Amino acid sequence: MSMSIVAAFSLGAKVVLPDFITDNMIMQQNSTLLISGNASPGTTVTVKTDWFENELESKADASGKFAIEVPTPVAGGPFTMILTDSSDGEDTVLFNLLSGEVWLCSGQSNMEYSVGNNNWGSTLMNRDEVVATSQYPDIRLLKVKKTGSFAPKDDVDVDYGGWVEANPSTMGVSAIAYLFAKQMHDELGVPVGVIDASWGGTAAEAWTPYEALKGVEGFEKELGMLESADFDSDRMAASYAEVLDSWQGQIEGMCQNFDKGVMQTGSGWGVMPLPGPWEQSVLPGFDGVVWLQRELELPADAAGKPLRLAVGVVDDRDDTYFNGVRVGGYDDPGAQRVYEVHGNLVKAGKNVVTVRVTDYMGAGGMGENSEMSATVNGSVYSLAGDWNYRADRNIADLPARPVNPYSEDFPSRLYNAMIYPLRNVPVKGVLWYQGCDNVWRAQQYEKLFKTLITNWRSTFNNPDMPFYFVQLAGFLAQRNVQPDSEWALLRNSQAKALELPNTGMAVAIDLGNPVDIHPSDKQEVARRLGLIALNRDYGRNDVVYQAPVVTASKRDGKKMVLKFNGAVKPTSTAVTGFIIGDKSGKFAYANARMEGDDTVVVSSPIIDEPVVVRYDWADYPDGNLYGSTGLPVAPFATDK
Repeated sequence: MSMSIVAAFSLGAKVVLPDFITDNMIMQQNSTLLISGNASPGTTVTVKTDWFENELESKADASGKFAIEVPTPVAGGPFTMILTDSSDGEDTVLFNLLSGEVWLCSGQSNMEYSVGNNNWGSTLMNRDEVVATSQYPDIRLLKVKKTGSFAPKDDVDVDYGGWVEANPSTMGVSAIAYLFAKQMHDELGVPVGVIDASWGGTAAEAWTPYEALKGVEGFEKELGMLESADFDSDRMAASYAEVLDSWQGQIEGMCQNFDKGVMQTGSGWGVMPLPGPWEQSVLPGFDGVVWLQRELELPADAAGKPLRLAVGVVDDRDDTYFNGVRVGGYDDPGAQRVYEVHGNLVKAGKNVVTVRVTDYMGAGGMGENSEMSATVNGSVYSLAGDWNYRADRNIADLPARPVNPYSEDFPSRLYNAMIYPLRNVPVKGVLWYQGCDNVWRAQQYEKLFKTLITNWRSTFNNPDMPFYFVQLAGFLAQRNVQPDSEWALLRNSQAKALELPNTGMAVAIDLGNPVDIHPSDKQEVARRLGLIALNRDYGRNDVVYQAPVVTASKRDGKKMVLKFNGAVKPTSTAVTGFIIGDKSGKFAYANARMEGDDTVVVSSPIIDEPVVVRYDWADYPDGNLYGSTGLPVAPFATDK
């Protein structure tokens, strides 16, 4: 277990505590905190606090491990805790502790999105003001470092040295976490702590326990790798190398076979300018395998000389050939490729450079700032310019790429290192913002997300633990009719988690940005999460945390009539965001009219026999229905 001494009267203190138990810690009020750590083997460890009159003790085992249950006080502080190793009477002292409300905040980039930093080209709305006014000693922050593990760990790595007070110098934490904490502090008048355990670009399976994933279809290969390697890192690396070689062999067998030492022309071949992503030139939207070729004319004195070959920053994998012989290739979308070519391959006159690029997602090709050149016998020859190309296989036609076990997406890896170690820290509940990385797997996500929630509750030994999440915001180009939207399907799968008890969903469909997956208005996201918590957990029955929902849908001739369980109102004369469909699967943008304040009538002259209505069902929809308190109506489909 990774441990560190957090504070002591002397450098010789024997009691060593995990990195999430430090000065400035905030404890969940009226709960039981399990203090675990290391001391001298066989010694008695005592705990004294200034809120609990009894002295508590535990005997360290043969390895020095001990655990003591400490009841926490009502909200207040500051408090002090003293832990003593009886073998020499030395003390470890924790200062400036508070008791109050603690929330665990997790997910991917929109949860990681910090208050004070640049976030992938985006900054928090009104960032400077938020940072400048962030001096709140009663708000405490614990930021977990981004780490992974194949097996569950007992301690986390943390930033800032442990728990810290909120102030301008600690605003590298999650914006949603901090803004939620501020709202709770202002509303409840008690200290509030948030634990930020988030990592951008991560899939839900990475945050889900290994045993739990056995019940979710689609992760059999990865779980099998873990089992066969007995969760050992070195054995996992060897296993992955074998799997990757096998997968690459499959791709090679599916791709076009030709003499890579000869320039190819004819049907299927075109010209591509390099360096530069091919999606910005000749292959917009293409992910998959592309062959690239260029002739290199060399003088007589270059023949037989070793050659340095730079073919650019390749996204994602390259296999590079010189005069038909493979000279290198590997997976790394951010690495400049430079290979040494043996002199026996280099000849005077025309030489042929061939690169097979396998692009899994994103830009594809060679990055704009790539070095593309050949250096031989002291002379440099540019390879920038026009290359012949052929798009061979679309990524959708290829077998799924094995997940790198050392990537942040590998099943259970983040749960083991960033969530499981916190299992003995009482928290009021969880805030979750994730889903972008699971778009295109919406059907799987429905069960996966429910599995994650259920098993986190088991991990924290709290079957009723509140779990509140953010539904994905609008993103990508606006389309009026998009019944096959993968983003809409994922949002629907998120909403299915509301079937579990003590869950809540903050709707963010109206807060998106079509060109930025990281919308900057995290204030409103945090506020909407806070409304759920205030109503559900803190007795604020006056707080409304969701807009009305459809309770009845019926056909009336060529119209569909939708009944809501409360008043809804559009933000303009026109009611927007509805599509209507028939039983054949045909959909059209719908004309929608309000009848009274809780009924919407939907129709289209294109649909004669409607059976289904969907609202805000697109990547970036344009719905404008809100409840009386200004919260948006959540996306829905009467057939889903």
